[in-house]
Amino acid sequence: MTSQTFNSKTMAAEPDDSVVRKAEIIISGVLRGGVLLSVAIILFGIGDFFLQRLMGTAAPATFPHTLGAIFAGLMQFDPLSIVLLGLVILLATPVTRVAVSILAFAIEEDRTYVIITGLVLAILLFSIFGMGYWLGQSGPAPVQDDTLQFFFLVLGSSVFAGFVGALVGLGGGIFIVPILTLIFHVPFDVAIGASIVSVIATSSGAAAAYVKDHLTNLRVGMLLEIATTTGAICGALLTTVLNATVLFIVFGVVLLISVLPLILRLSEETPADVKNHKWAERLRLPSSYPDSQTQEPHPYHVAHVRIGFSMMYVAGLISGLLGIGSGTFKVLAMDTAMRLPMRVSTTTSNFMIGVTAAASAGIYFQRGDIDPVIAAPVALGVLLGATLGATILPRISNVGLRKVFIPVVLLVALNMLARGLGWL
Repeated sequence: MTSQTFNSKTMAAEPDDSVVRKAEIIISGVLRGGVLLSVAIILFGIGDFFLQRLMGTAAPATFPHTLGAIFAGLMQFDPLSIVLLGLVILLATPVTRVAVSILAFAIEEDRTYVIITGLVLAILLFSIFGMGYWLGQSGPAPVQDDTLQFFFLVLGSSVFAGFVGALVGLGGGIFIVPILTLIFHVPFDVAIGASIVSVIATSSGAAAAYVKDHLTNLRVGMLLEIATTTGAICGALLTTVLNATVLFIVFGVVLLISVLPLILRLSEETPADVKNHKWAERLRLPSSYPDSQTQEPHPYHVAHVRIGFSMMYVAGLISGLLGIGSGTFKVLAMDTAMRLPMRVSTTTSNFMIGVTAAASAGIYFQRGDIDPVIAAPVALGVLLGATLGATILPRISNVGLRKVFIPVVLLVALNMLARGLGWL
Protein backbone atom coordinates (compact mmCIF):
# COMPACT_ATOMS: atom_id res chain seq x y z
CA MET A 1 0.00 0.00 0.00
CA THR A 2 3.02 2.20 -0.44
CA SER A 3 4.11 3.84 -3.66
CA GLN A 4 6.73 2.37 -5.95
CA THR A 5 7.50 2.56 -9.64
CA PHE A 6 6.84 0.03 -12.36
CA ASN A 7 9.79 -1.73 -13.96
CA SER A 8 10.51 -4.83 -15.96
CA LYS A 9 12.10 -6.62 -13.02
CA THR A 10 9.15 -6.50 -10.67
CA MET A 11 6.56 -6.89 -13.45
CA ALA A 12 4.05 -5.16 -11.20
CA ALA A 13 2.80 -1.62 -10.93
CA GLU A 14 1.55 0.17 -7.88
CA PRO A 15 -1.89 1.73 -7.93
CA ASP A 16 -2.38 5.44 -8.46
CA ASP A 17 -0.75 7.48 -5.67
CA SER A 18 -4.01 9.23 -4.82
CA VAL A 19 -5.62 5.85 -4.18
CA VAL A 20 -2.70 4.79 -1.97
CA ARG A 21 -2.87 8.01 0.03
CA LYS A 22 -6.63 7.62 0.50
CA ALA A 23 -6.10 4.12 1.91
CA GLU A 24 -3.33 5.31 4.22
CA ILE A 25 -5.45 8.18 5.50
CA ILE A 26 -8.33 5.78 6.22
CA ILE A 27 -6.07 3.51 8.29
CA SER A 28 -4.48 6.48 10.08
CA GLY A 29 -7.95 7.83 10.88
CA VAL A 30 -9.09 4.51 12.35
CA LEU A 31 -6.03 4.36 14.62
CA ARG A 32 -6.42 7.98 15.72
CA GLY A 33 -10.17 7.64 16.29
CA GLY A 34 -9.80 4.47 18.35
CA VAL A 35 -7.10 6.07 20.52
CA LEU A 36 -9.07 9.28 21.14
CA LEU A 37 -12.28 7.41 22.01
CA SER A 38 -10.50 5.06 24.41
CA VAL A 39 -8.64 7.91 26.12
CA ALA A 40 -11.87 9.86 26.67
CA ILE A 41 -13.59 6.85 28.24
CA ILE A 42 -10.57 5.90 30.37
CA LEU A 43 -10.23 9.44 31.71
CA PHE A 44 -13.93 9.60 32.59
CA GLY A 45 -13.88 6.22 34.35
CA ILE A 46 -10.63 6.74 36.25
CA GLY A 47 -11.76 10.22 37.34
CA ASP A 48 -15.01 8.78 38.70
CA PHE A 49 -13.09 5.96 40.43
CA PHE A 50 -10.77 8.29 42.37
CA LEU A 51 -13.59 10.73 43.10
CA GLN A 52 -15.48 7.92 44.85
CA ARG A 53 -12.28 7.02 46.70
CA LEU A 54 -11.84 10.60 47.94
CA MET A 55 -15.49 10.80 49.00
CA GLY A 56 -15.25 7.46 50.81
CA THR A 57 -18.21 5.97 48.92
CA ALA A 58 -16.33 3.29 46.96
CA ALA A 59 -16.72 -0.43 47.51
CA PRO A 60 -13.67 -2.73 47.82
CA ALA A 61 -11.90 -2.60 44.48
CA THR A 62 -12.36 -5.60 42.23
CA PHE A 63 -12.76 -5.58 38.47
CA PRO A 64 -14.52 -7.74 35.86
CA HIS A 65 -12.57 -9.38 33.04
CA THR A 66 -15.22 -10.66 30.66
CA LEU A 67 -17.24 -8.61 28.19
CA GLY A 68 -20.49 -9.74 29.80
CA ALA A 69 -19.35 -8.68 33.28
CA ILE A 70 -18.12 -5.33 31.95
CA PHE A 71 -21.46 -4.56 30.32
CA ALA A 72 -23.25 -5.59 33.53
CA GLY A 73 -21.00 -3.16 35.43
CA LEU A 74 -21.72 -0.41 32.94
CA MET A 75 -25.44 -0.75 33.68
CA GLN A 76 -24.58 0.09 37.31
CA PHE A 77 -22.17 2.93 36.32
CA ASP A 78 -19.26 1.05 37.90
CA PRO A 79 -16.15 3.24 37.25
CA LEU A 80 -13.76 0.33 36.75
CA SER A 81 -16.12 -1.17 34.18
CA ILE A 82 -16.03 2.19 32.38
CA VAL A 83 -12.21 2.17 32.47
CA LEU A 84 -12.18 -1.39 31.14
CA LEU A 85 -14.53 -0.39 28.32
CA GLY A 86 -11.97 2.23 27.28
CA LEU A 87 -9.17 -0.35 27.53
CA VAL A 88 -11.17 -2.86 25.48
CA ILE A 89 -11.67 -0.21 22.78
CA LEU A 90 -7.91 0.41 22.82
CA LEU A 91 -7.18 -3.32 22.62
CA ALA A 92 -9.68 -3.62 19.76
CA THR A 93 -8.12 -0.75 17.77
CA PRO A 94 -5.40 -2.88 16.09
CA VAL A 95 -8.02 -5.51 15.23
CA THR A 96 -10.25 -2.83 13.70
CA ARG A 97 -7.25 -1.48 11.82
CA VAL A 98 -6.65 -4.92 10.29
CA ALA A 99 -10.31 -5.15 9.26
CA VAL A 100 -10.20 -1.69 7.70
CA SER A 101 -6.94 -2.59 5.94
CA ILE A 102 -8.88 -5.25 4.04
CA LEU A 103 -11.12 -2.46 2.72
CA ALA A 104 -8.08 -0.28 1.97
CA PHE A 105 -6.42 -3.03 -0.06
CA ALA A 106 -9.72 -3.65 -1.82
CA ILE A 107 -9.77 0.03 -2.82
CA GLU A 108 -6.35 -0.54 -4.36
CA GLU A 109 -7.75 -3.67 -6.09
CA ASP A 110 -4.99 -5.74 -4.48
CA ARG A 111 -6.52 -9.20 -4.07
CA THR A 112 -3.32 -10.76 -2.74
CA TYR A 113 -3.22 -8.47 0.28
CA VAL A 114 -6.96 -8.70 0.83
CA ILE A 115 -6.35 -12.44 1.36
CA ILE A 116 -3.20 -11.91 3.48
CA THR A 117 -4.92 -9.33 5.70
CA GLY A 118 -8.01 -11.52 5.99
CA LEU A 119 -5.81 -14.33 7.27
CA VAL A 120 -4.29 -12.01 9.91
CA LEU A 121 -7.80 -10.97 11.01
CA ALA A 122 -8.91 -14.60 11.28
CA ILE A 123 -5.90 -15.42 13.50
CA LEU A 124 -6.67 -12.44 15.75
CA LEU A 125 -10.34 -13.35 16.14
CA PHE A 126 -9.46 -16.96 16.89
CA SER A 127 -7.05 -15.83 19.61
CA ILE A 128 -9.47 -13.39 21.23
CA PHE A 129 -12.71 -15.36 21.10
CA GLY A 130 -11.27 -18.87 21.01
CA MET A 131 -8.08 -19.15 23.05
CA GLY A 132 -9.00 -16.25 25.35
CA TYR A 133 -12.30 -17.84 26.34
CA TRP A 134 -10.69 -21.25 26.85
CA LEU A 135 -7.91 -19.94 29.11
CA GLY A 136 -10.01 -17.35 30.96
CA GLN A 137 -11.01 -17.56 34.62
CA SER A 138 -14.31 -16.82 36.35
CA GLY A 139 -15.07 -14.26 39.05
CA PRO A 140 -13.80 -10.72 39.63
CA ALA A 141 -10.10 -10.03 40.15
CA PRO A 142 -8.65 -7.80 42.92
CA VAL A 143 -7.10 -4.39 42.20
CA GLN A 144 -3.41 -4.31 43.18
CA ASP A 145 -3.10 -0.66 44.31
CA ASP A 146 -5.84 1.99 44.19
CA THR A 147 -3.97 5.01 45.55
CA LEU A 148 -3.72 8.27 43.60
CA GLN A 149 0.03 8.48 44.24
CA PHE A 150 0.56 5.07 42.63
CA PHE A 151 -1.51 6.19 39.61
CA PHE A 152 0.61 9.28 38.90
CA LEU A 153 3.94 7.53 39.49
CA VAL A 154 3.01 4.83 36.97
CA LEU A 155 1.72 7.51 34.57
CA GLY A 156 5.03 9.40 34.65
CA SER A 157 7.08 6.24 34.12
CA SER A 158 4.89 5.24 31.18
CA VAL A 159 5.46 8.55 29.36
CA PHE A 160 9.16 7.71 29.19
CA ALA A 161 8.47 4.15 28.01
CA GLY A 162 6.10 5.35 25.27
CA PHE A 163 8.52 8.01 24.03
CA VAL A 164 11.46 5.63 23.65
CA GLY A 165 9.20 2.90 22.28
CA ALA A 166 7.84 5.11 19.49
CA LEU A 167 11.27 6.46 18.61
CA VAL A 168 13.08 3.16 18.12
CA GLY A 169 10.23 0.84 17.15
CA LEU A 170 9.72 -0.86 20.52
CA GLY A 171 6.44 -1.31 22.32
CA GLY A 172 7.47 0.24 25.61
CA GLY A 173 6.70 -3.03 27.36
CA ILE A 174 10.35 -3.84 27.80
CA PHE A 175 10.47 -0.90 30.22
CA ILE A 176 6.99 -1.29 31.71
CA VAL A 177 7.50 -4.82 33.06
CA PRO A 178 10.74 -4.04 34.98
CA ILE A 179 9.32 -0.73 36.26
CA LEU A 180 6.13 -2.34 37.58
CA THR A 181 7.77 -5.44 39.04
CA LEU A 182 10.98 -3.94 40.47
CA ILE A 183 9.84 -0.47 41.55
CA PHE A 184 6.13 -0.91 42.27
CA HIS A 185 6.23 -4.64 43.22
CA VAL A 186 3.36 -5.56 40.91
CA PRO A 187 2.90 -9.33 40.32
CA PHE A 188 4.60 -10.51 37.14
CA ASP A 189 1.39 -11.65 35.40
CA VAL A 190 -0.31 -8.31 36.07
CA ALA A 191 2.78 -6.44 34.87
CA ILE A 192 2.66 -8.42 31.63
CA GLY A 193 -1.04 -7.54 31.23
CA ALA A 194 -0.24 -3.83 31.61
CA SER A 195 2.70 -4.25 29.24
CA ILE A 196 0.38 -5.68 26.57
CA VAL A 197 -1.72 -2.52 26.92
CA SER A 198 1.40 -0.34 26.60
CA VAL A 199 2.45 -2.12 23.42
CA ILE A 200 -0.94 -1.56 21.79
CA ALA A 201 -1.07 2.05 22.98
CA THR A 202 2.41 2.81 21.63
CA SER A 203 1.62 1.17 18.32
CA SER A 204 -1.75 2.87 17.87
CA GLY A 205 -0.51 6.30 18.98
CA ALA A 206 2.64 6.36 16.86
CA ALA A 207 1.48 4.33 13.85
CA ALA A 208 -1.34 6.78 13.10
CA ALA A 209 1.27 9.48 12.41
CA TYR A 210 3.75 7.19 10.66
CA VAL A 211 1.17 5.80 8.23
CA LYS A 212 -0.09 9.28 7.42
CA ASP A 213 3.50 10.48 6.82
CA HIS A 214 4.09 7.60 4.38
CA LEU A 215 6.94 6.15 6.47
CA THR A 216 5.43 2.71 7.11
CA ASN A 217 5.58 -0.13 4.59
CA LEU A 218 2.08 -1.52 5.03
CA ARG A 219 2.61 -4.49 2.73
CA VAL A 220 5.68 -5.66 4.64
CA GLY A 221 3.80 -5.14 7.90
CA MET A 222 0.71 -7.09 6.88
CA LEU A 223 2.74 -10.00 5.44
CA LEU A 224 4.92 -10.34 8.53
CA GLU A 225 1.92 -10.06 10.88
CA ILE A 226 0.88 -13.55 9.81
CA ALA A 227 4.05 -14.84 11.48
CA THR A 228 3.96 -12.54 14.52
CA THR A 229 0.30 -13.16 15.42
CA THR A 230 0.74 -16.93 15.13
CA GLY A 231 3.84 -16.72 17.30
CA ALA A 232 2.07 -14.52 19.87
CA ILE A 233 -0.72 -17.07 20.31
CA CYS A 234 1.84 -19.86 20.79
CA GLY A 235 3.74 -17.72 23.30
CA ALA A 236 0.64 -16.91 25.33
CA LEU A 237 -0.23 -20.61 25.42
CA LEU A 238 3.29 -21.52 26.56
CA THR A 239 3.00 -19.18 29.56
CA THR A 240 0.67 -21.74 31.14
CA VAL A 241 3.32 -24.49 31.08
CA LEU A 242 6.75 -22.90 30.57
CA ASN A 243 9.10 -21.12 32.94
CA ALA A 244 10.30 -17.99 31.15
CA THR A 245 13.74 -17.97 32.85
CA VAL A 246 15.49 -19.84 30.05
CA LEU A 247 13.81 -17.69 27.42
CA PHE A 248 15.06 -14.52 29.12
CA ILE A 249 18.64 -15.79 28.86
CA VAL A 250 18.32 -17.01 25.28
CA PHE A 251 16.66 -13.77 24.17
CA GLY A 252 19.36 -11.69 25.85
CA VAL A 253 22.18 -13.65 24.18
CA VAL A 254 20.49 -13.47 20.76
CA LEU A 255 20.08 -9.70 21.07
CA LEU A 256 23.73 -9.22 22.02
CA ILE A 257 24.82 -11.22 18.98
CA SER A 258 22.29 -9.50 16.70
CA VAL A 259 23.46 -6.00 17.60
CA LEU A 260 26.94 -6.63 16.13
CA PRO A 261 25.87 -6.08 12.48
CA LEU A 262 24.22 -2.82 13.54
CA ILE A 263 27.45 -1.61 15.13
CA LEU A 264 29.43 -2.54 12.00
CA ARG A 265 26.96 -0.52 9.88
CA LEU A 266 26.63 2.35 12.32
CA SER A 267 27.42 5.03 9.72
CA GLU A 268 25.19 3.53 7.01
CA GLU A 269 22.38 5.96 6.15
CA THR A 270 20.77 3.77 3.48
CA PRO A 271 21.43 0.03 2.82
CA ALA A 272 23.64 -0.36 -0.26
CA ASP A 273 23.72 -3.09 -2.94
CA VAL A 274 20.46 -4.65 -1.76
CA LYS A 275 18.74 -6.94 -4.26
CA ASN A 276 15.05 -7.72 -4.08
CA HIS A 277 14.17 -11.21 -2.95
CA LYS A 278 11.95 -12.99 -5.49
CA TRP A 279 9.07 -13.00 -2.99
CA ALA A 280 9.55 -9.27 -2.47
CA GLU A 281 9.04 -8.68 -6.17
CA ARG A 282 6.01 -10.94 -6.42
CA LEU A 283 4.40 -9.40 -3.33
CA ARG A 284 5.39 -5.83 -4.29
CA LEU A 285 7.23 -5.13 -1.05
CA PRO A 286 9.84 -2.63 -2.33
CA SER A 287 8.72 0.95 -1.86
CA SER A 288 9.95 4.43 -0.95
CA TYR A 289 9.86 6.84 1.96
CA PRO A 290 10.17 10.65 2.09
CA ASP A 291 13.69 11.95 2.75
CA SER A 292 13.89 13.71 6.12
CA GLN A 293 15.58 16.75 4.56
CA THR A 294 14.13 17.16 1.07
CA GLN A 295 10.91 15.14 1.47
CA GLU A 296 11.66 13.60 -1.92
CA PRO A 297 10.77 9.87 -2.33
CA HIS A 298 13.70 7.61 -1.41
CA PRO A 299 13.26 4.14 -3.00
CA TYR A 300 14.51 0.95 -1.32
CA HIS A 301 14.58 -2.81 -1.94
CA VAL A 302 13.61 -5.75 0.29
CA ALA A 303 15.87 -8.81 0.72
CA HIS A 304 15.65 -12.24 2.44
CA VAL A 305 11.88 -12.32 2.96
CA ARG A 306 11.87 -15.91 4.21
CA ILE A 307 14.48 -15.19 6.89
CA GLY A 308 12.57 -12.09 8.00
CA PHE A 309 9.31 -14.05 8.14
CA SER A 310 10.91 -16.76 10.31
CA MET A 311 12.38 -14.17 12.67
CA MET A 312 8.97 -12.55 13.00
CA TYR A 313 7.45 -15.79 14.28
CA VAL A 314 10.14 -15.83 16.99
CA ALA A 315 9.38 -12.18 17.75
CA GLY A 316 5.69 -13.01 18.16
CA LEU A 317 6.53 -15.98 20.38
CA ILE A 318 8.61 -13.74 22.65
CA SER A 319 5.84 -11.13 22.71
CA GLY A 320 3.24 -13.63 23.86
CA LEU A 321 5.56 -15.17 26.46
CA LEU A 322 6.99 -12.02 28.01
CA GLY A 323 4.27 -9.43 27.40
CA ILE A 324 6.55 -7.16 25.36
CA GLY A 325 6.21 -5.88 21.81
CA SER A 326 9.49 -7.61 20.89
CA GLY A 327 10.07 -4.56 18.74
CA THR A 328 13.83 -4.99 19.10
CA PHE A 329 13.67 -8.33 17.33
CA LYS A 330 11.26 -6.98 14.68
CA VAL A 331 13.53 -4.03 13.89
CA LEU A 332 16.57 -6.31 13.78
CA ALA A 333 14.77 -8.66 11.39
CA MET A 334 13.83 -5.86 9.00
CA ASP A 335 17.08 -3.89 9.27
CA THR A 336 19.59 -6.76 9.37
CA ALA A 337 17.87 -9.57 7.43
CA MET A 338 15.50 -7.79 5.06
CA ARG A 339 17.80 -4.72 4.75
CA LEU A 340 15.13 -2.06 5.05
CA PRO A 341 16.20 1.51 5.91
CA MET A 342 16.27 2.05 9.68
CA ARG A 343 13.45 4.60 9.60
CA VAL A 344 11.21 2.19 7.68
CA SER A 345 12.14 -0.67 10.03
CA THR A 346 11.22 1.27 13.18
CA THR A 347 7.97 2.69 11.82
CA THR A 348 6.85 -0.63 10.36
CA SER A 349 7.73 -2.31 13.65
CA ASN A 350 5.55 0.22 15.48
CA PHE A 351 2.75 -0.55 13.04
CA MET A 352 3.05 -4.28 13.69
CA ILE A 353 3.58 -4.54 17.44
CA GLY A 354 0.01 -3.54 18.30
CA VAL A 355 -1.40 -6.36 16.20
CA THR A 356 1.10 -8.83 17.67
CA ALA A 357 0.09 -7.78 21.18
CA ALA A 358 -3.62 -7.91 20.32
CA ALA A 359 -3.19 -11.59 19.40
CA SER A 360 -2.38 -12.38 23.04
CA ALA A 361 -4.29 -9.51 24.71
CA GLY A 362 -7.59 -11.41 24.76
CA ILE A 363 -5.96 -14.26 26.65
CA TYR A 364 -4.41 -11.98 29.28
CA PHE A 365 -7.62 -9.95 29.59
CA GLN A 366 -9.87 -12.93 30.24
CA ARG A 367 -7.37 -14.37 32.71
CA GLY A 368 -7.83 -11.24 34.83
CA ASP A 369 -4.26 -10.02 34.28
CA ILE A 370 -5.19 -6.54 32.99
CA ASP A 371 -5.80 -4.53 36.16
CA PRO A 372 -7.58 -1.30 35.08
CA VAL A 373 -6.04 0.85 37.83
CA ILE A 374 -2.58 -0.14 36.57
CA ALA A 375 -3.36 -0.44 32.86
CA ALA A 376 -5.11 2.96 32.71
CA PRO A 377 -2.06 5.11 33.68
CA VAL A 378 0.14 2.87 31.54
CA ALA A 379 -2.13 3.41 28.51
CA LEU A 380 -2.42 7.17 29.03
CA GLY A 381 1.31 7.61 29.71
CA VAL A 382 2.60 5.61 26.75
CA LEU A 383 0.11 7.29 24.41
CA LEU A 384 1.44 10.69 25.42
CA GLY A 385 5.05 9.51 25.13
CA ALA A 386 4.40 7.79 21.77
CA THR A 387 2.81 10.94 20.37
CA LEU A 388 5.88 12.98 21.35
CA GLY A 389 8.20 10.36 19.85
CA ALA A 390 6.24 10.23 16.59
CA THR A 391 6.63 13.99 16.10
CA ILE A 392 10.41 13.80 16.52
CA LEU A 393 11.26 10.65 14.52
CA PRO A 394 10.71 12.08 10.97
CA ARG A 395 13.40 14.68 11.71
CA ILE A 396 16.06 12.12 12.66
CA SER A 397 18.34 10.46 10.09
CA ASN A 398 18.72 6.69 9.77
CA VAL A 399 22.22 6.99 11.28
CA GLY A 400 20.82 8.97 14.21
CA LEU A 401 18.12 6.37 14.82
CA ARG A 402 20.71 3.59 14.77
CA LYS A 403 22.78 5.44 17.37
CA VAL A 404 19.71 5.59 19.62
CA PHE A 405 18.59 2.04 18.88
CA ILE A 406 21.89 0.25 19.60
CA PRO A 407 22.20 1.37 23.26
CA VAL A 408 18.53 0.52 23.82
CA VAL A 409 19.07 -2.99 22.40
CA LEU A 410 22.11 -3.47 24.66
CA LEU A 411 20.07 -2.29 27.65
CA VAL A 412 17.26 -4.69 26.77
CA ALA A 413 19.69 -7.59 26.29
CA LEU A 414 21.42 -6.99 29.64
CA ASN A 415 18.03 -6.60 31.34
CA MET A 416 16.89 -9.95 29.91
CA LEU A 417 20.08 -11.69 30.99
CA ALA A 418 19.88 -10.23 34.49
CA ARG A 419 16.27 -11.35 34.90
CA GLY A 420 17.03 -14.81 33.55
CA LEU A 421 19.97 -15.24 35.91
CA GLY A 422 17.93 -14.00 38.87
CA TRP A 423 19.86 -10.78 39.40
CA LEU A 424 16.70 -8.67 39.12
